[in-house]
Amino acid sequence: MKYYTIGEFAELIGKNAQTLREWDKKDLFKPHHISPTGYRYYSQEPLNHFLGIRGVEVKNRRIIGYCRVSSYKQKDDLERQIENVKTYMIAKGYSFDIITDK
Repeated sequence: MKYYTIGEFAELIGKNAQTLREWDKKDLFKPHHISPTGYRYYSQEPLNHFLGIRGVEVKNRRIIGYCRVSSYKQKDDLERQIENVKTYMIAKGYSFDIITDK
């Protein structure tokens, strides 16, 4: 399961970290767990809830990476772009397809 830091989670849901800290203090919204050093971590499930994604949708969801160059002369640029997008998608743990355009 993927866990997000308070800053990452706040950015993904369009709030700031202080708001999440206040929600935690008021028992309105709790993190998945708090590390021994006091860092809050949030799981994927509440993120899906905030983004309005249901469980089935998440499992079957695929992300599209779009890579484009203006001309055939830029083939090397396109290849680099594809590799960068692939690296990003893999790092994020996405299930993805890449579409290219020249």
